[in-house]
Amino acid sequence: MSYENIIFQIEEGIATITFNRPEVLNALNEESLKELSHALDEISADEDIRVLILTGAGEKSFVAGADISMFPTFNVLKAKLFSEMGHNLMNKLQELPIPVIAAVNGFALGGGCEVAIACDFIYASENAMFGLPEITLGIIPGYGGTQRLPRLVGMNMAKEMIFTGKMIPATEAHFIGLANKVCPQEQLMDEVIKTAKGIVSKGKVSLRAAKQAINNGMNVDLDTGLRIETDAFALCLASPDAIEGTSAFLEKRDANFKGGLKD
Repeated sequence: MSYENIIFQIEEGIATITFNRPEVLNALNEESLKELSHALDEISADEDIRVLILTGAGEKSFVAGADISMFPTFNVLKAKLFSEMGHNLMNKLQELPIPVIAAVNGFALGGGCEVAIACDFIYASENAMFGLPEITLGIIPGYGGTQRLPRLVGMNMAKEMIFTGKMIPATEAHFIGLANKVCPQEQLMDEVIKTAKGIVSKGKVSLRAAKQAINNGMNVDLDTGLRIETDAFALCLASPDAIEGTSAFLEKRDANFKGGLKD
């Protein structure tokens, strides 16, 4: 598939999706959502891709929300379908079996913030701004913001952000646990790629097991979560990567993980 609203690149096991509508601050429209969904399907089908990075074109914006010009044409049914499409896409992003890093290089507002928090973690540039300003339009977040943000930063902080619609700078996002790291604009992608390369060097089976255990365990009680971890741990030990990793440690050399399971 050819893409018009995103740029999709793969290099050394790292896929990068760049939202590419800088003339409207990379705002999401239906076509860009469909293209993102298709790209995620391509990534899921490619066993050689180990990490995904999401970022925005230009130096002003990651994604500045949904294209608001669409909203006046929506009736209740159209709005419900639009929200459901966003939920399905954010779920697909969150459930991708590989680690996903958001490189937030500017505004991450509304749907853009919801894309970022559906990733596994966020690195932000010093000029990044985060917010869910839907309340100022007389609506609420519709792509998972009311659910994922409280789980990430706590209920009270999420309520303040959603009730006021305020934007917060990267430094505050880092302070409340929304962003993992804040970097100068010109160093952001270098830092993200450095981390991505470090992840690529790890075992594929253990990375997937760790992500699934964390994500699935967050939605259940502790005892059930521990059982999820036990199953994931056993799966890892059934992989050649476990033998390679422990052997490399004992032999004081770098591990060369291949992925896959034992017969």
